[in-house]
Amino acid sequence: MSLKLGVPSKGRLMEKTFDWFGARGIELARTGSDREYSGAVTGIDGVELVLLSAGEIPRELAAGRIHMGVTGTDLVQEKLVNWEQKVEPLAELGFGFADLIVAVPAAWVDVDTLDDLDAAAAQFRATHGFRMRIATKYHRLVRGYLHRGGVADYQLVDSQGATEGTVKNLTAEAVADITSTGETLRANHLKILSEEPVLRSQATLFRSRMADMDDAERQTLRDFAEMLGV
Repeated sequence: MSLKLGVPSKGRLMEKTFDWFGARGIELARTGSDREYSGAVTGIDGVELVLLSAGEIPRELAAGRIHMGVTGTDLVQEKLVNWEQKVEPLAELGFGFADLIVAVPAAWVDVDTLDDLDAAAAQFRATHGFRMRIATKYHRLVRGYLHRGGVADYQLVDSQGATEGTVKNLTAEAVADITSTGETLRANHLKILSEEPVLRSQATLFRSRMADMDDAERQTLRDFAEMLGV
């Protein structure tokens, strides 16, 4: 048996992950065509590369089907209930930075904090007869954040496409989304609340707490971690 390492299957996240491991003496490579999700690991024996979408990696770690995986903090905390019991962060990789934030229309000049948002939500419901809609793909994280911030009169609506466009399209009054620069939000006439973000995320190497390992695999994991300096 080999340890399975899950890595994002395409794009800059895959390339930067390959670079991060390569700088530590572990060469990861995609094999076959772009349509094939297979790869190779050199520099250590007993480790197998599994290429997956970043969104699949948290669930595969939680199910114990992979032993380690690289994905965003945001995806782990959103997709896994009691995530700390299922995975352990081994190393932050220093790329893939993004903040999960709440943004409202720039025209809402009196709304800058969660207290302001709560007041605006109450006023919105009194005026329109239904709760303010906040579009997001991160229901678990955003609900907890708004609850801790004392925001009551709102409803979360799922954004299937570009979250930033939902206010312009009149399907939501505010958004909660991942951003790295805020440019797309500004282009859609949205402003970020002047609060700590819901979550500061980056690409992170996680270990599954749920995967079965024999003595040889545990030793491989120790050797792997030592090579990586984690």
